[in-house]
Amino acid sequence: MTAALKEYDLIVLGGGPAGIVGAGTAAIRGKSIAVIDSGEELGGAGIITGTVPSKTLRETALTLSGARSRDLYGVDLSLRREATIADLMRHQQHVQASFSGWVERQLKNSGADIFSGTAEFVDSHTVRVRMNRQPRGGRYHEGETVDFRGTHILIATGSSPARPPNVDFDSGVIVDSDSVLHLRRLPKSMAVIGAGTIGCEYACVFAELHTHVHVIDGRSHALTFLDAEISDILMRVMKQNGIVFHWGERVTSYEPQGSDGVKLTLSSGATLRVETALVAAGRKSNTEGLKAELAGIKLGERGLITVDQHYRTEVPHIYAAGDVIGAPALASTGIEQARRAMRHAFSGGPQTAIPSLLPTGVYTIPEIGMVGKTEDELIREGTRYVAGRACAAESARGRIIGEKDGMLKLLFDRADMKLLGAHAIGEQATELVHIGLIAMLAGATAEIFDEACFNIPTLGHLYKTATLDAIRSRVAEPD
Repeated sequence: MTAALKEYDLIVLGGGPAGIVGAGTAAIRGKSIAVIDSGEELGGAGIITGTVPSKTLRETALTLSGARSRDLYGVDLSLRREATIADLMRHQQHVQASFSGWVERQLKNSGADIFSGTAEFVDSHTVRVRMNRQPRGGRYHEGETVDFRGTHILIATGSSPARPPNVDFDSGVIVDSDSVLHLRRLPKSMAVIGAGTIGCEYACVFAELHTHVHVIDGRSHALTFLDAEISDILMRVMKQNGIVFHWGERVTSYEPQGSDGVKLTLSSGATLRVETALVAAGRKSNTEGLKAELAGIKLGERGLITVDQHYRTEVPHIYAAGDVIGAPALASTGIEQARRAMRHAFSGGPQTAIPSLLPTGVYTIPEIGMVGKTEDELIREGTRYVAGRACAAESARGRIIGEKDGMLKLLFDRADMKLLGAHAIGEQATELVHIGLIAMLAGATAEIFDEACFNIPTLGHLYKTATLDAIRSRVAEPD
């Protein structure tokens, strides 16, 4: 039985970062809003299965392994016991639950109605929802269907791991980037299939916890979007931490071996036996079952939704934001996309585009932050540039914290010394890169860092050191 039609100014499909911010942006403008999410808790991949959980696990692994203390002279604070999955998950679950609860309270305080259920389109303005067991709205029973009519609709259903066919994910020994969070014990050996961002991040976390990690990828290098010098440092450190890379290889078969783990056959004919295999084969948009075609929306490869510069689909009153529209598929960009989409929908704010300069954070060990051009990009474009470098180990702060691999690399236009790219690796690299981001958004040149006074000891002071290195290089090699 379908309940009476409910009408709203905005229906938001998905309770992840994009959906939450989209709803909040509309609420500020006094709009009536229904947020519909299929999960038991709000948060999506950003809070429940991806960004927050994986980064929380990373911090826990660094603490349990004593990684941040092991390079301090005469100090060894490493825990003298084997970490368990319970150790890893306790803090992650606390962070996830508290964050999800906070999000739900914020939405309710804004006046949004929140419902737990599975949605599908009936037409371009109507969404039919099959309610879950404990609906957040508290008005409907499990299995009851309710039709919602929205003047505007925001699709923010996110993404989920792509699962190759003929792989037995029910075996318990083969996991993806969602189900890896539910491992019952810490494996002694693991194969990570895919050397992308997610694969490398989890490889680093498990290697830090003394799991013997193999990374298998059909390419010849990992994270090719990074500046090559930064990528080379990461690969060197990962190998030093015991990670074994199998380049130019594909997994042709997965054979669960019960309590003995899984046997992998590679394209070269080699075999590999590990306790757990983590398949990091990319992600797909969560649009399956949405019946988007009934709303007049055509889905692309892996379920992606195409949008214009205002994040409208081909149906003008239906918007989409976040992972569901594809790259860059970051929580930060999804939030900004949803904010601008709802500004456009309700004409309540400046119609500005998202800046083309977007920072990237890779939470490997060591972590990486980057913004702007890489050296390879500048070479391909024919841009004459000068590079400046500062090693954290040569700074006061770096010596204090025992940072031996960290580096900041700045790329300037040789002609006017305008900053073109900032690349950091090491402790706090994802924070450090924001200084470069702001400088580039302001169109700053090397002068801003040359003249600025940075606190000492800080990692921020690396900007001054790297800038002076670039200036010296430019003087030493005049035009």
